[in-house]
Amino acid sequence: MVAGVESERKGVLATMAPYLRPRPLAALLLGISSGFPLALLLGTMTFWLAKVGIDKKTIGFAIGLTTPYALKFLWAPLVDRLKLPILTGLFGQRRAWLFFVQALLFGSVWMLGASQPEMHLGIFAFWAITTAFLGATQDIIIDAYRIEILPEDELPHGTANNQFGYRLGAFFAGVGTIALASPEGLNLGWAMAYGLTGLCIIPGIIAAFWAGPGSHDRVIPKERQSVGQWLQDTLIGPFAEFLKRRGALLILLFVLVYKLGDAMGQSMLNPMIVELGFSDTEFIAINKLIGFWGLIVGIALAAPFMAWLGMGRALFVSGLLMMFSNLMFVILALHGHSNTWLIIAVATEQVTSGIGLTVFVTYLSGLSNLAYTATQFALLSSLASVGRTWLSVPAGYAAEQFGWPGFWIMTMVIALPGMILLWLLWQRGFVVESVRKAREGARAEAAE
Repeated sequence: MVAGVESERKGVLATMAPYLRPRPLAALLLGISSGFPLALLLGTMTFWLAKVGIDKKTIGFAIGLTTPYALKFLWAPLVDRLKLPILTGLFGQRRAWLFFVQALLFGSVWMLGASQPEMHLGIFAFWAITTAFLGATQDIIIDAYRIEILPEDELPHGTANNQFGYRLGAFFAGVGTIALASPEGLNLGWAMAYGLTGLCIIPGIIAAFWAGPGSHDRVIPKERQSVGQWLQDTLIGPFAEFLKRRGALLILLFVLVYKLGDAMGQSMLNPMIVELGFSDTEFIAINKLIGFWGLIVGIALAAPFMAWLGMGRALFVSGLLMMFSNLMFVILALHGHSNTWLIIAVATEQVTSGIGLTVFVTYLSGLSNLAYTATQFALLSSLASVGRTWLSVPAGYAAEQFGWPGFWIMTMVIALPGMILLWLLWQRGFVVESVRKAREGARAEAAE
């Protein structure tokens, strides 16, 4: 019996060990800094707007202010290749851009919190889109840097850690900001609450000094280039390399629609909670605390989930789980103000999202050639975020037209095209082949 217990303990430790290696831990810290801006612009912002009396249709359009996350591939080539004076020489390409953008982001978040949307919606919109642009640029840098510092054998665990950190950042931006601002919490007001949340840039700074320079400089051209060559390599090379792969267009279409149903549901979750009469305290305790730990469980399960099923099956099963989780919100909407069903719905949704998001981001990371990491990952994640921004804008109208139960049923139906595309990719062998080709291409260019 003792030997069996000891063997089981060692097995658990062996399973957890890769999560505790230095570079996966650095990925966790980077995730914290990456996760907080978008949470302020989605969950916390929609809660804030609902609390000050902004109607659901306007809230739906306000989500469109996060459009820079869907367009970040347009300026990602500059982040990949444009050197910042002085800073690049001191810290290297990735870290120079990270420190520069984080300084601007900190100031923008402060101004967003002070914008008073109930009185100055235009000023609020300006600072929201500025924060979105800077947050999206920070994501370009952090996503590329994370992929470059993680060896291939640590990519699943590092990605899981990064998602864990991302959710920690989102948790601070959600629970922390609302608790700081709410009259039921510390009652510091939205300006101070948003400003203090801006300090979430600090973990990313620590990670950047800890992990050191990324591998980017080893795979970009070292010789002096003409302007034409530089533009060709910077603006055209990343997209041309990706589009030459088998099944490239089908992959891009899949990335665009895979999480559309989940994104539409999440955009209207907080307004529904407010409309159903849940208090700030209930919101924090259930939607955030229970949801947070559910997400952590899901993220922790993701790496063994991928190892057990393989990438193709993991994407398919996690997609089905996320689609099923929306059924819990149908039941919640039918029950109305029910703490029990809110707990069940949030816990189910967050566990399945933790698995699904980590599997999906690991897949996108594997598709990125290290020679063009920032641009290619930005392209893929931008397409994924289109579903969260403009394709989710009609969510407010749908909620008005169908009511909350009908709205959540609609999100399940909208998830079906992504599952059909994944099945086509899987049947044609593009899921695994594309990841393998990207890794082989990166190794070949690094060797040269």
